[in-house]
This record gives sequence, C-alpha cells and structure tokens, in this order.
Amino acid sequence: MKAYTAQIIYKIKCDGISTEQYEEQWRLVFASDMRDALFQARVVAKEEETTFVDRHGRTVAWELVAVKDMQEVDVKHGSLLFSSVKEIEPIASPLWTEPETVMNKKADTWH
Repeated sequence: MKAYTAQIIYKIKCDGISTEQYEEQWRLVFASDMRDALFQARVVAKEEETTFVDRHGRTVAWELVAVKDMQEVDVKHGSLLFSSVKEIEPIASPLWTEPETVMNKKADTWH
C-alpha cells in the first residue's frame, strides 16, 4: 500500500443558501495506486459530508465539491505533507502601527 494526500473541498451552505464559504481539508489515504487513492479519498470525503442545526436554529451543511488534488507521499518521520507560501498586499496607510522605539525595545527592559 502507498500513502497519498488528498485535498478535499467542501462548500458550506446555511438554510440551503450558499455562503461562499469553503472548507479545505488535507486527508491521508492508503491505496494500491493513484486510481484507488482517488476512490478512497472520495469515500472518505462523502462520509465527512454533514448537516446540522447551529445554535441559531439554522441548518448548516458541508457539501463535497471536489477532490482537488492527490499526491503520493513518502510517509516517514519529518515528511513534508503540506507547505504554502502566502502573498499579502501591504496596507498603504495603516491606521495604527507599533512605534519604532517600542518594536525594538527588549522585553526585559519593560517595567
């Protein structure tokens, strides 16, 4: 058996209306080959679909959208399972920033 990571995407609906919220999950599946891994990932993903009533009485549903990605992984101590680089947009004029003198002050000098 080989190990695979499966990226699974769920759409979140509230009272049957799409909230434009999505959950991304990374699951580990064991399979003989990529085709079987996709099948196993779909089984796991469908089993995780859920519907519940939240504290406000709304019906919330997690609906499977897709198994977006599947990668074979070498499972051993320290194996990299997921890595992400995020690109952010700097704020042109923040409302407040830490003053330079405070940012450079060491914790042991605060009294």
